[in-house]
Order: sequence, then structure tokens, then C-alpha cells
Amino acid sequence: MMDKVLKRFTDILCGTLDNQAQVDKEKAAGNQVHPYAKHVTDICDHLVINRPKGHEGIYVLEESYYTYPGKPMDIKPLIFYLRSDGDRKVFLESIKAPHLDPASITNDNAALILDYNKLEVGPFGTAEYTLQVTDQFTVNHIGDLGNGLTFQLTETLSDGHLSVMEIVRQNGVKITPYDTPIEYIKIN
Repeated sequence: MMDKVLKRFTDILCGTLDNQAQVDKEKAAGNQVHPYAKHVTDICDHLVINRPKGHEGIYVLEESYYTYPGKPMDIKPLIFYLRSDGDRKVFLESIKAPHLDPASITNDNAALILDYNKLEVGPFGTAEYTLQVTDQFTVNHIGDLGNGLTFQLTETLSDGHLSVMEIVRQNGVKITPYDTPIEYIKIN
């Protein structure tokens, strides 16, 4: 059963979101800075088999599609495990399914099965989102991905909108090609 803070979080996170408005504005100004990005996100608990009794929390599948100007679309399916403190915190862990073809990890794949025994927690660590008095969730998390690679996630989630800044650094040098957040709007 999902508590109220986790339900609030998934109500914001789940659905189809993109940054088409942001990209259109940048193109109209003559300088597209951000990639076109689209997320299709849904709860996927029903796909997880062999889950141990008492394993609280929920699983979410986020299909991420990124198209940088002049480049082919990059597809990144992400699986998250979410749990909460029941009050104001949601804890997110990135989950890997190395035994599956990434192209098969989609919300509309009726044959998709996520075997708990084959899932791995990613090196991202546990991101701690806080529900603010403004009814928004915020996070600023840095994950050490190994080999000098870090991933910083600064995010604000609110009704119909996600503001997401992802900064990747290699040995302390920023390699993310933009300096401002991707602004997602819920379209479905």
C-alpha cells in the first residue's frame, strides 16, 4: 500500500512529460541549447516477480528519449525503486536490469518481466526528495558512478512540471553541454 507522500510523488512523476515548449522557445530565439526530451513514466510493480515479502516501496519505469540537434534519438530506460518515510521524504534508487535488452524495457511491453533476483542497485546512490511547504518535491543529489564520473541531480517536481538539471562531471570537469535545467511539462 502506498502512503500519501509516495502517492503525491508518483502522481507528479508519472505520465508523459516533455520539454517541447522550451525547445520551441530556444529555436525561435535561434539557439537550441537543450535536447528535446520526453519521459514516459509509470508504476511497474506488477512487472516485478520474486519480490521478497516485506520489501516495501514501489518500482517505477521511466522511458527517457533525448534528441540533440543533428544527432539520432538516444533512448534510456530507467527503473527506480521508491520508498518514503511516510511524512515528507521520498528515497529514490536507480535499478539496473543488465540481463534485459534496454530496447525491451518499455511501459507498453506486455511481455516485460523484472525478476527481483536479477535486478541490481545502480551506483547513483539514494536520492532524497523532500516535500516542501510549497507542495513541491526538491532534491540535490550527487552520485559517484566510479572512474572519476559523478552525476548531480538537482530537481523540482510540482503539478504538471519537472525542472531537471543533470550535471555529469568526469574528474571534476563538467561534460553536460548545457547550464540550465530541462523544463518538462506534463502532456498526458
